[in-house]
Amino acid sequence: MAPTSDGPSPLSRFRFLFRPKWIAFHVLVLAAVATMVNLGIWQLHRLDERRIDNADFVVQIEQAPVSLASVLDELRVDPEAYVNRRVQTTGTYSPDQIILFNRSQGGGAVDNVLTRLETQDGAVLLVNRGAIAVQATPPTPFPGEVQIEGRLRLSESRERGGLSDAEQNVITELRRVNIDQIAAESPSIDYIPMYVELLESSPAAGPGDPRLLDPPELSEGNHLSYAFQWFIFAFCVAVGWVLAVRRSLTTAAAAEQTPSDFPPSGDAESTMAPA
Repeated sequence: MAPTSDGPSPLSRFRFLFRPKWIAFHVLVLAAVATMVNLGIWQLHRLDERRIDNADFVVQIEQAPVSLASVLDELRVDPEAYVNRRVQTTGTYSPDQIILFNRSQGGGAVDNVLTRLETQDGAVLLVNRGAIAVQATPPTPFPGEVQIEGRLRLSESRERGGLSDAEQNVITELRRVNIDQIAAESPSIDYIPMYVELLESSPAAGPGDPRLLDPPELSEGNHLSYAFQWFIFAFCVAVGWVLAVRRSLTTAAAAEQTPSDFPPSGDAESTMAPA
């Protein structure tokens, strides 16, 4: 007959891994690692988007400015194609202005001044004329005809979790340039579906006018470092799982090698002296 081994199977050491508590631990570790890896990948996607946005900004801003009237029909159809495009137009500012609050410039809090410009063809363009001190009275715009050059921007909307603007009979202040919200106040006005951030004007802005906005920062942000952090966190969790398993194996092996405090009952009887 072939010899048989009465010793435990090598795989029996790992049976504890299939206990309910350990299975729950495995699921928790897998979920944590998967979540962290996905967050790292998401940050890399954000980095790619930031790089694409920066490249698009450079392409658009380096193009020669065009007449707003020449691209007006196209931007009404596809406004995203004209983001950051420099345009020039002529018109007259409305004396009614809107304060854009909760803005920043140069590392400090400011308000922005949004003014309606009635262009020569009758359409109304919203112009962000620049920054003023918080709660300062916005300076009156030039009363006559002006020629401006500005950078086209998309209408802004409230993102999930963002604060809403208070209900107003006449809009005087807003958190964001929501053109639809502004247009709803006066349905008869033909608003251009994009606004501009003022770059130049003629007559030129004076010392009492809003300060022109700083150009957008073209940095790549912290997306790459955040991605590495998430990948490192995932690696640490995986290493923690390995260490936990090794520790349990070591503890179980040590327990098997520890001699019993009392001998087995059979041995006890064999050592007793006869009566």
